[in-house]
Amino acid sequence: MFFDLDFALKSFPEVLGGVPMTLLVTATSILLGFALGFLIYSLQARKRRWLTALCRLYVSVVRGTPLLVQLYIVYFAVPPLLHTLSQRYGLPLKVADIPPLAYALTAFTINTSAYMSELIRSALSSVEAGQMEAAQSVGMSAWQSYRLIILPQAFVEAIPNIGNMFLGLIKGTSLVYTVKLVEVMARAKVLAAYGLRYIEVYLVASLIYWGLSICFEILFKKLEQVLRVGSRKLKAI
Repeated sequence: MFFDLDFALKSFPEVLGGVPMTLLVTATSILLGFALGFLIYSLQARKRRWLTALCRLYVSVVRGTPLLVQLYIVYFAVPPLLHTLSQRYGLPLKVADIPPLAYALTAFTINTSAYMSELIRSALSSVEAGQMEAAQSVGMSAWQSYRLIILPQAFVEAIPNIGNMFLGLIKGTSLVYTVKLVEVMARAKVLAAYGLRYIEVYLVASLIYWGLSICFEILFKKLEQVLRVGSRKLKAI
């Protein structure tokens, strides 16, 4: 048989079992990447030449190299480095006990942070300069102006790009099986090899990724609509 529908249906629950790990890697990478990206943006905003150049080099290298390469570098380079440091400085590090999830999150966070720093810069630049002046004219401090006026509006502008990045990361997690992390793609590969039915299982995996993408695309659109209503009210004030 070219296509075994029964095998595909039986494989669906097994492959679907990898969704929690896929979402864990995606959501954690977005959150940690946002924090690191904001730090990179903040360092660039200090306008110190050497610091700005260093941040730009980081962003350029990360954005200019494939995620899979970054994942391999972290997975194969970090353990020997940690082992050397633990021996030289007597640190209580057990490299063998570090789970693959830690390496995957490290690589994905590094990758996401470079894109997030540019996303944050673009979102903050989209807010009119007069908003800061208006906030300070009514007695707000610079921090209050950013927290209550600038950042909420910038976040609304950033939502579509954050949504696109989230969807990209969901699909990008299909690479983490290469570092022995079991998610959707890893389960699909095991089932395909076990039953020798590759088309069926990979089609199931495709449908699962597609379904996740549609669900989160709708979720981010709804979130954007709600936040834009609040942003219009904030501007009106």
